[in-house]
Amino acid sequence: MRLLLVEDTVELADSLCAVLKDGGYAVDWRADGRDALILGEQEPYDLCILDLGLPGMDGLEILTRWRAAGVALPVLILTARSNWSERVEGLRAGADDYLVKPFHSEELLLRVQALLRRSHGRQPQALLQAGGLALDESKQQVSGAGLDAVQLSATEFKLLRYFMLHTGQLLSKTRLAEHLYEYESERDSNVIEVQINHLRQKVGRESIQTRRGQGYIFSGRAQ
Repeated sequence: MRLLLVEDTVELADSLCAVLKDGGYAVDWRADGRDALILGEQEPYDLCILDLGLPGMDGLEILTRWRAAGVALPVLILTARSNWSERVEGLRAGADDYLVKPFHSEELLLRVQALLRRSHGRQPQALLQAGGLALDESKQQVSGAGLDAVQLSATEFKLLRYFMLHTGQLLSKTRLAEHLYEYESERDSNVIEVQINHLRQKVGRESIQTRRGQGYIFSGRAQ
């Protein structure tokens, strides 16, 4: 899953990037509101963590413009403004959740996780479940019927989480790359193919079908 982090305090942004990447997310960081506005309209992000007090353009204006343009990107507002009226203003502008600084990194990860699941029509549960598999996002382990808990590599975890949130959908290599790598990262479709084969060895070859020339479909583990 690929996130846009918009935060102008460098020290905090560095810390958040580290926390989010450890959680298995690809993160693009921008400090200027004008840059964030454009990226949010052009790039296929899964979620945005948006500060309100930004140089160039205030976070509330960014959010208002996105919603007016039909950008449905889930947005978690992150701010030091604790006044309840300002929180209400943000929610009315189209924010999906609100987190006031200071906060614990674990709470941020859980809120991000909940928003992503909600945006894909999933109920909040301890484990992400789909296709006969259960994914523990905190431990990056997968289990299922006839499958004891298996540890996943960082890339395998990212792939499986995206597949499980898009069960039954045809996903091209290009789409997978857009959601697994940062903006400036080199996106090698051959690497994705190799990692999918590794993933199949762990959760069952039948769980991910190949549509030649089109992409992949996650159908889950055979019961």
